[in-house]
Amino acid sequence: MKTQAEIRDWNAARFEPQGPGGGHVESYFLKLNDPEGRRALWLKATILARRDGSAPVAEAWAIAFDRAGEHAGAKQIVPFGSARFSRDRLAVRVADLAIEPGRIEGSVASNGRRIEVSLTFTTTSAPLIPFPSLRMYDGPLPSTKLVSPYPDARFTGHYAVDGARVEVAGWRGMQGHNWGKRHAERYAWAHCNQWDEEEDLIFEGATARVKVGPLLAPPLTVICVWRRGVRYAFNQPLVLLRSRGVIGARAWTFRAESRLARVEGELAAETRDFVGLHYENPDGAMTYCLNSKIAAGTLRLAVKGRPPLTAHTRAAALEIGTKDPAHGIPMLL
Repeated sequence: MKTQAEIRDWNAARFEPQGPGGGHVESYFLKLNDPEGRRALWLKATILARRDGSAPVAEAWAIAFDRAGEHAGAKQIVPFGSARFSRDRLAVRVADLAIEPGRIEGSVASNGRRIEVSLTFTTTSAPLIPFPSLRMYDGPLPSTKLVSPYPDARFTGHYAVDGARVEVAGWRGMQGHNWGKRHAERYAWAHCNQWDEEEDLIFEGATARVKVGPLLAPPLTVICVWRRGVRYAFNQPLVLLRSRGVIGARAWTFRAESRLARVEGELAAETRDFVGLHYENPDGAMTYCLNSKIAAGTLRLAVKGRPPLTAHTRAAALEIGTKDPAHGIPMLL
């Protein structure tokens, strides 16, 4: 089997249907925000292989966030054998949703809701690979691998919620890919490339606690920032030991410092701007994903030898994962 270093495309599917058991989860996801931070669209295609030996399934998800109205969502589940996940490149099809480089077409429908998409996207950014060593993408730890093949993209086209069409003209967004044996025990993940004060600023970060056997490992915080084409990766071993992330009920705060730069900030959303999603683990345990794509927050970046930057946003992705069913967010899907 090829190592991650030998796989040329970070969007190549990692699931091996004929491989060893133990369970597998894998997701491809996209998000895009309107320039005013009022609307956002989130799309996801997922593989779930349970440990009980049952046939794997594929899932198509879609959520349209609307700060002034209601959030709408739909999800479809089909047998994995009827879906397509390329092991060479980004080529995904689940039910009527198709995702390819530069194009998303199709629809997701359930419970009387239907979200249709017809979008193209362009990007010039290199993949954002948060872990410091490629061996972390091959070995058992961390149990969840994540990468953003397209961390900064521009979307054009339209989507429709129950027939109500929304035009998309140059909305900023991203595309990510993650996979592993299970979801982290508790986590926060965030991404933002739309800021009030800075046009060319990309932020992505996560804090996660994973189980190592029966034990719960201390939280690990990984942060990457790109500003005006320069990448500041707060992922070196000593930096990781000092980095901090605090996961709250509706917020995530973070800080990290390297030899070249220091970053800190907070992202949060009101309860009404989250939706609750059921993320099943291969062992049948449930992770509750509290998902917002219209979170607000502040980032402070200080690069040695340069004036510090403070940037604000109302168009950030913020996801909080928890095993606690008493999280207080209405479950949408």
